This record gives sequence, C-alpha cells and structure tokens, in this order.
Amino acid sequence: MSPIEIGLIMLAGMLFLMLIGTHIGVALALLSFVGVWWIKSNSIIATKLLALTASDALGNYLFGMVPMFVLMGLIVDRSNIGRDTFDAANWVAGRVPGGLGVATVVANAVFAAITGISVASAALFTKVAVPQMIRLGYRPRFAVGAVAGSSVLGMLIPPSLLLILYGILTETSIGHLFRAGIVPGLLMAACFCIGIIAIGFLWPHRLAERPESLRVASTETARSALLKVAPAFTLISVVLGGIYGGVFTVTEAAGAGAFIALTIATVLRRLTLREFWEVLLETGHISVTILFLILAASMYSKMLTFSTIPQELFGLFSNAGLSLALFILAYIVFLILLGMILDSASILLIVIPLILPVAQGYGVDLIWFGIVTIIAIEIGLLTPPFGLSVYVVHATLQSKDVSLADIFRGAFPFVLIMLLVLALVSVFPQIALVLV
Repeated sequence: MSPIEIGLIMLAGMLFLMLIGTHIGVALALLSFVGVWWIKSNSIIATKLLALTASDALGNYLFGMVPMFVLMGLIVDRSNIGRDTFDAANWVAGRVPGGLGVATVVANAVFAAITGISVASAALFTKVAVPQMIRLGYRPRFAVGAVAGSSVLGMLIPPSLLLILYGILTETSIGHLFRAGIVPGLLMAACFCIGIIAIGFLWPHRLAERPESLRVASTETARSALLKVAPAFTLISVVLGGIYGGVFTVTEAAGAGAFIALTIATVLRRLTLREFWEVLLETGHISVTILFLILAASMYSKMLTFSTIPQELFGLFSNAGLSLALFILAYIVFLILLGMILDSASILLIVIPLILPVAQGYGVDLIWFGIVTIIAIEIGLLTPPFGLSVYVVHATLQSKDVSLADIFRGAFPFVLIMLLVLALVSVFPQIALVLV
C-alpha cells in the first residue's frame, strides 16, 4: 500500500475516532504513531521519530507563554475585572439604543485583550450582562445573542490562544500574529456595536417588547468608571505595550501579565489563598491539555509529511488551475463547515498541517492567512449544530425560558457581521498587516 493511501486511511480513522467521542489529542497521537509505523514498516523508527518530535515540540522556551497567559486569564476572571469593565462600558454606552448590548461588546473586547479565551468571555458575561439586560426589559434572545456573538472577540484580539496555537503550528512569529489581530479585532467589535445600534434604531422591537421602557442601568460616575476600568487597562498596557514596545518577548510578557494580574487581585483583596490554589490547579489542567494537543499535532504533521498527502494536495490544486482567490474562498467555506461540527482547536490541529504546504505553494502571507483562518473558525463558534460559545452560554444561563435555538437565532446577526469582516480582511489583506 502506498504512503498516500495509508495517510488517507489515517484521516478517515481520525474522523471516525472523533465521531465516537475520542479526545482529539489522543486520536492525533495514536493515528500518527500507527501511520508512521505502517508507512515505514518499523515500530522502532516510529517510536524514535515521535519521541524526537515530542522533544523538539515542547522543548522550546516559547511554550512558557501558555501557562502564563492561562494563569493571567483565570486570575482576571476570579477577581471580577470583567464585571467591572462591563459596568464602566455600560456607563459610557448605556444611553444609546441597545446600550447594554454595546456595553457587552466593549467589555468583551477589553476582556479579550487580557484573557484570549472566548469560552471564558461567554461564561462570564452570561452571568454579568444577561440578567441585567433581561431585568431592564431587553428580549432574552437579544441578550444571549449579544453575549454569544461578542464572545468570539477573545479568539482574535491578542493575546489569543488560537493565534498562539496557529503560530506554533506554522512556525510564524506570534508577536506579528498578535499585531495582525488588533485591527481586524477592533473592526469586528466596532461593526458589532454599529449593528446593535442600527437594530435599535431600525427594529427596536427586536431589542425589547416595549423599547420605550428601556432605561439606563448605570449609576456610575466618571471617577468610579475610571477606577473600575483601570486594572484592565493596566494589564493591557503591560502585556501588549511590552510586546509592541520591544520591552518583552511574548513569553516574558505573559509572565509579567500573570504577575501584574496577581498583584492587582491581591491589592483589591479579591483572591483568597484557597481561590488562588484553585486557580493554579485549573491553570495546570488547561495548560497540560493545550501542550498535549500541540505535541499530538506535531506528531500528526510528521505523519502527514511521510504520507505525501500535503504535496499531492498542492499538486491537485495546481493542476486544477485554481487561482489564489478561489483557493481562499474554498478554504474559508471548508473551515466554516468544519466549525459546525468541530471545536476551534481541533480544526486548527487537523487542517493546518494539511493545508500549510498548499498555502505556501501559492505564496500567501502566513500572517494574513492566520487571521483569515481564525475569523473563519470563529464563525463556527456561533453556528449549529456545534456552536461552542452558544452551548457555553446555554449551560451557564441554566434557564428553561431560553433554548439553544433562541441563542443561535440571537447570535445570527453577529454571524452575518463576521462574514462581512472576513470578506473585508480577505479582499484587503492590509487590514490585517497594517501594524505588522
């Protein structure tokens, strides 16, 4: 049997294992080992090759950023910095149509810049923003849709764990990826806000049954709002300012951010010793999961190289005469369809090693390609049947009055806006590359 046939069997096996619920890391590692063994007809070669791959994959100073960014995000979550940011944003935006929705988007954008985890944003603002909006007369469908839709900003605005994972898989500069994510992330947040305000003006009854009854919830003053948002902007200044100012490497910035977050939580007396221990344990669990996925993806990439599938795939595209534009369009559609059945990390781990040689053959800029990839994958967080952010909102809300279908419908306008931003970034790459 030829290497390419073995590789195709391994890909089919991957889909089967995932459909029966096998953990993505276990499936990647197992099939990589079996695939190399089968191709080389030697288990010793397969064992040594994969051991060497594991050593090379995780023996890198760069990987120190993963637990540090996770620790920073969890401390921020536990110390209610996200809640304070929402209160401050509500003070600014509460008076415009759909003001609480706008405040949720703004708070999510700020929270994304200090955590980089969409799921954390979805869970936090479901608890913080949704009860406020429903209490003040907003329709539950709009409230949950605004939270689910804006939560995806955490995967684009740096520091983003998906951008880190993409950078590791493609061996591109994570600092450059972070810079590239800023303008598209802010553009998407601005489009979300404009969309909510437009709905408030044009179709106010989509916001509330009685739009005239909506009232401003904020009792903040300028001074209290500034004090509440100061910790978040301090962290953003340290992490992103340190990276872009050349003070820190990305790994050092992650460590500095975790230290500043811990200092803020301690000064504000919002983190007990018991809670800190729980945060450390959760950091360990999340970090080990992420690093194991990276390790498994490195093995998977080696197996694909031996199978020659990426090379054959590029030859197929070349012989078909597809232009770069058609290739990017087909790639985006493929990612969106995958997003309906798989989570974001799994899509990156499976697709990037397969498609990277094809993209390189077309000569695409891998930084821009990464931003396009992340936005397309993000859309899958809001589309059925998987829609991870939607399921997180539903599980956190625990309300029988709001169904999964309600959340998907509420998030649909945000999906349309994301498609618009994706089209703009795809057609005008400079949107992503202007700061690189």
